[in-house]
Amino acid sequence: MTTTDEIATGKPAAPVAATGRRSESAKRQARAARLFIAPNLLAVAVFLVFPLGFSLYLSFHEWDMFGPIRFTGLRNFRELLTTDPLFAIALRNTLVYTLGTLIPTVSISLVVAATLNRGVRGTGFFRTVMFLPLAISSVVMAVIWRFVFDTNNGLLNTMLGGVGLGPIPWLVEPRWAMVSVCLVSVWKSIPFATVVLLAAMQGVPQDLYEAAKIDGAGAVRRFVSITVPLIRGALSFVLVVSVIGSVQAFDQIYVLTGGNGGPETGTYVFGIMIFQNAFAFGDAGYASAIAWLIFLALLAPTIAQLWFTRKNSTER
Repeated sequence: MTTTDEIATGKPAAPVAATGRRSESAKRQARAARLFIAPNLLAVAVFLVFPLGFSLYLSFHEWDMFGPIRFTGLRNFRELLTTDPLFAIALRNTLVYTLGTLIPTVSISLVVAATLNRGVRGTGFFRTVMFLPLAISSVVMAVIWRFVFDTNNGLLNTMLGGVGLGPIPWLVEPRWAMVSVCLVSVWKSIPFATVVLLAAMQGVPQDLYEAAKIDGAGAVRRFVSITVPLIRGALSFVLVVSVIGSVQAFDQIYVLTGGNGGPETGTYVFGIMIFQNAFAFGDAGYASAIAWLIFLALLAPTIAQLWFTRKNSTER
């Protein structure tokens, strides 16, 4: 007997038994997939969702991590924004550190990525040397740099003494301490930014460069007018990631200048402030309030970067 579906499609209808078997097989595959991803979802819930929710809960409470948790409402945020003098110091130092890291990192990474993209001689060796900092632990790196910056016997001051310059108090004087941590952060951040920008540059069509060269555009003009506009999505990503990394910086600053924020709080940034309040002063609620203020401050540029990237991909 010919069914309506067979008349409409011109093909025999699939047997009901075969359809049922496929449906049962799809259900088994779905159950297996859920079982496979369940451990990952559990790990995300335990190590990400729960800590985030608990820290938000703590930001409205007072807790020394041993006694009972006491509700305080918005007092932590109010004190942080109005009466805590260390918040202004941490905000100033974090802004200086962010700008002192962001501008050199992006500028140097653009130049390095453009150089590697041109395929000059020795590119492979240069690329390997450039990417070595990515394989080094931040703490190990900071310990090594601490010896390099040593005022009396450090490598830098020894080299400066060889050319007749006096020793510089790299980690002793507040301004030089900030310069020191910025130098280390730039050295650590350039490889990652270079990888991202280089990948974006390699996706730029070579026909555009050839057409611009025929029109008489020089190398700088081609870079400014072609390369930078076409990699603006990757560039915005590097900017946002660099800002987030700078605002969240803790480990290398802690190792380089100590847990008190360096000489005369010269490197007292938000990461040090959170650590101090949580583990030195024993106020996990206040530390959580600081962390959530930082989160809200970083949320805006992150959303802007996502919107910009989506808009850029839509335009293409």
